[in-house]
Amino acid sequence: MSPEDRDALAAEYVLGTLEAREAAAVAAALESDAALAEAVARWEARLAPLATLAPPEAPPPGLWDRIAAALDPAPPPKARGWLAGLLDPWRIGAIGGTALAAGLAAFILLRPEPEPRLMTVLLTDRDQPAWLVEADGGGLRLASLNPRPAPEGRVLELWALPQGATAPTSLGLIPAEGRISVAPSTIRPSPGMLIEITLEPPGGSPIGRPTGPILFIGRLARATGT
Repeated sequence: MSPEDRDALAAEYVLGTLEAREAAAVAAALESDAALAEAVARWEARLAPLATLAPPEAPPPGLWDRIAAALDPAPPPKARGWLAGLLDPWRIGAIGGTALAAGLAAFILLRPEPEPRLMTVLLTDRDQPAWLVEADGGGLRLASLNPRPAPEGRVLELWALPQGATAPTSLGLIPAEGRISVAPSTIRPSPGMLIEITLEPPGGSPIGRPTGPILFIGRLARATGT
């Protein structure tokens, strides 16, 4: 494995974009491959700011008590005639629950597949994380990990280049606060889509494609755990 391939593999492992089998193989290799372990440690240090974007969430008050109450065993039924047994509310509830479960299963099977959650980290020319990009059925969102204003007299413009496309599509100018949301009608995010930020004149590129240098770049991949 070349140093470039090893570094790319380490980046995907830390970002969580590897398949489960690949991730397990990398985890096993870390014990004996010092170079790979060092590359993973470097990427973990680079992407450490991402941890601040997902603060821990406590469960709602009383949730565990409600779960415990729902698991309490029901009292054994009393001996009754066959008609009373048929009209037993527990039996009726079980039948109704079975019908509800069947209906829910049909709904799950027939409903449209949810849009995958995609993400990437746009890197500088020194492989430093600078922007976080997230995308799903609700569109695309960009947030700066290290806000820096554009040079005076210039603006930052966001672009997307789907796989197979010959020219990128502008997603708009990035405001000073370093956050932007793009409606799904503008472009459909997809795995492998290239996301770029270029330096452009005031008002953005006048020709509909990048005119300035590419400052940050990354490629969308499926996020794990969704």
